[in-house]
Amino acid sequence: MGLRNRLEAKDGTGRQTAGANVAHWRARLLEEINLDDLAALDLTQRRARLEKVVGHILTREGPVLSTRERAVLIRRIVDEALGLGVLEPLLADPTVTEIMVNGPDDIYIERAGNLTRLDVGFASEGQLHQTIDRIVAQVNRRVDESSPMVDARLPTGERVNVIVPPLSLVGPVMTIRRFPRAYQMHELVSRGSLDGPTAELLSAFVRARLNMVVTGGTGSGKTTFLNALSGFVPSTERIVTIEDSAELQLQQEHVVRLESRPPNIEGEGAVTIRDLVRNSLRMRPDRIIVGEVRGAETLDMLQAMNTGHDGSLVTVHANSAEDAVYRLETLASMSEVKIPYEAVRDQIANAVDVIIFLERAADGSRRVKEIEVITSGRREDIRLTGIMRFEQEPVGGDRVVRGTFAHSPLPRELADRLLLGGEPIPPMFGVRAGNGSAP
Repeated sequence: MGLRNRLEAKDGTGRQTAGANVAHWRARLLEEINLDDLAALDLTQRRARLEKVVGHILTREGPVLSTRERAVLIRRIVDEALGLGVLEPLLADPTVTEIMVNGPDDIYIERAGNLTRLDVGFASEGQLHQTIDRIVAQVNRRVDESSPMVDARLPTGERVNVIVPPLSLVGPVMTIRRFPRAYQMHELVSRGSLDGPTAELLSAFVRARLNMVVTGGTGSGKTTFLNALSGFVPSTERIVTIEDSAELQLQQEHVVRLESRPPNIEGEGAVTIRDLVRNSLRMRPDRIIVGEVRGAETLDMLQAMNTGHDGSLVTVHANSAEDAVYRLETLASMSEVKIPYEAVRDQIANAVDVIIFLERAADGSRRVKEIEVITSGRREDIRLTGIMRFEQEPVGGDRVVRGTFAHSPLPRELADRLLLGGEPIPPMFGVRAGNGSAP
């Protein structure tokens, strides 16, 4: 019998044994400790104090357990008393990037892009509900049948989504997404997300104040890549970041971070991404970075890019660079301002310079799949010109995705912008012959 099963074994009456009843020992712990004394300690000291008290309680009243079983039970009792129960050790593990709870007995984690089912779970659905209530209460939200979906955030920054019955048919479902570590671009190169010449070119794009869109599917690494791109913004500039959940970790000195706010329990007080984009224009930004556009704020962002806020960065969900254009058209059309389709298309063509498409491969690796430049003019259908593409090789027996990064010459107009801005063009890119010759 596995360790978890032994700790959760039941006696002949079908009731959990005392060793497995974490709630019972948590209640005994609360009877023994002085909460006022505990409040004066930091988290590490608090955990050490609680573990010592639980150990004494189990010695006096607890069942006979092996040393390992005793240590596991003590940790579970303290985790339950301090925070989020069985989730605490997962949140303490820096290699875990996502935690997916599909009911009390079904927990998955993501490590290095791969999903793994864990042999741990909550003692009951009630305990899972208690954990969820602790999380949403911190942001003045509630989740129940009348409000069965909620987004929240842990004090340590992780983003949490909860959906409960009757919308979920498997019990309460909770997804906790870890903020990605703030990788620098050279680290992404070493991980194979892109090659050196492409990283050099992208750094020139940022310094030359090109407007760039980072796109890809869910979990493709858009926020991580956007953060790495932002590292090339000069430290002398004022940057305003706008996000639903503050994930970006910019290293520059002059950064103003804005975060949207959901409505309160009464359905009031919401502050949307669109509200923040509009307000940011009054804040004298040198750069505007939007974590993700997904609605009417897209039109405001495009207009900002078209009215002197060059060098802006934004992400959008799409399955290719071409799909990103269509997605931007659709989102911009969601505004209450009714403008012709041709005008929306011209806004995109004039505002966006470069589209970077990221892909999450079958082996969990994330990389730049393609980079496209918008080369169409006014009143034309949007035309994309590819300047880099990852060409994948057939997957071998080890199931690892491999390939090469293929480069193409830059359109002449884009090359001129870089040269006039004092930015060198990596030799592997050159200048597209159809748009003129290099000087």
